[in-house]
Amino acid sequence: MSKTVLVTGSSRGLGASITRELVQQGFQVIVNYFKNEDAAKELVFELGEENAVAIGADVRNRQEVDELVKKATEHFGQIDVLVNNALVDFKFDPDNQKPFADLSWEDYQKQLDGTLKAAFNTVQSVLPQFIERQNGSIINIGTNLYQNPVVPYHEYTTAKAGLIGFTRNIAAELGQYGVRANVVSGGLLKTTDASSATTPEVFELIAQATALKKVTSPREVAGMIAYLSSDKAGGITGQNITVDGGQTMN
Repeated sequence: MSKTVLVTGSSRGLGASITRELVQQGFQVIVNYFKNEDAAKELVFELGEENAVAIGADVRNRQEVDELVKKATEHFGQIDVLVNNALVDFKFDPDNQKPFADLSWEDYQKQLDGTLKAAFNTVQSVLPQFIERQNGSIINIGTNLYQNPVVPYHEYTTAKAGLIGFTRNIAAELGQYGVRANVVSGGLLKTTDASSATTPEVFELIAQATALKKVTSPREVAGMIAYLSSDKAGGITGQNITVDGGQTMN
């Protein structure tokens, strides 16, 4: 029986790349969307309704998340893997990023809600079936910017740094139930909706700062997600795995 993966925010961008890679490798995918219903349904049509289903929910809203998990479980029978990918209201735009002095706490709160509150909601919602089966994988999408803030996206990077602490704590507690939790941190990806405002100069700067002398693609990150979703990664938990062409090295 193929595994079923819930990918939040997967109607476009990195989430769509993750979904395509997972289906190509034999997984079934729940394509979660917030506003882009048409894009989600087009992706499902492309991949086949036997392989994917589109279900809308705002991952910041616990009631909507519980309904999402209920519908997804009824459709495919169970959820085996959770990928917290959704990115709420943020663009990688170095020209228009506010300097720290101009930021409000509301700017931070928006990213904390979209990253940490969303992960809190989804993990708690899928956890009962993971514990019941004594198996499950949680994969949270981070960023290498917390190590190397080549552009100071303050509010976004702070929320993603918190996500690493969140992930390691749940990994430590949930391992006894056979549940793994990891972070996959990409560099700036070329190109997603979120990075579409990034200038060629910034892309080139980042490419030259990597060991591979190139900007990471969404598919390269998606490949790591697929690996962590599989039984081959059964011994990996509590890790922050960076996929950025060697721009940062742990």
